[in-house]
Amino acid sequence: MEYVDPIKDVESINAIKRILSSHSQRDLLLFVFGINTGLRISDLLALKLSDVWEDGRIKEFLLIQDEKSGEEKAYYINNRIQEELLKYLALARLRGSDYLFKSKKDNLPITRQQAYRIINHAARQVGIPGKIGTHTLRKTFGYHAFRAGVAVSLLMKAFHHHSPSETLKYIGINKEETRLIKVNVNL
Repeated sequence: MEYVDPIKDVESINAIKRILSSHSQRDLLLFVFGINTGLRISDLLALKLSDVWEDGRIKEFLLIQDEKSGEEKAYYINNRIQEELLKYLALARLRGSDYLFKSKKDNLPITRQQAYRIINHAARQVGIPGKIGTHTLRKTFGYHAFRAGVAVSLLMKAFHHHSPSETLKYIGINKEETRLIKVNVNL
């Protein structure tokens, strides 16, 4: 697997969202879901409607069996995901057993290669330098979670890393950036 970078600039993230929105609500949802949960692309593509929708509403948490540890992990479906998911579901007309990121050709999910093309093409249109791929979504989540004050120990656990330095390198944090974290506790 080739090394890819996180998207650090929020304006670039918003520009990608605009591009994807004008092209496909499904593709926008894929991007938003990835950068807001840190799920692996294989887990994202395997999602079915029933994983996120129950009793006529969006579930609060997505429960996924972790392929490395075998334990069940919970991923919060935040407001950004919910907003894009509702727009997508209004257009897509999916049933519970349908894949969330269904191919236009058949009832299977889009491929990893198609997901790569979607993300990479949008990033290139925005002019993002560096290497961008499906793993960029996961790294982008980690970078922004850390910058928002999420403890590196929690990210280490999520990414199955053995040391804080491994996690910081993975999410593209340098020494200067570790000093400038905003922990905005407004009690």
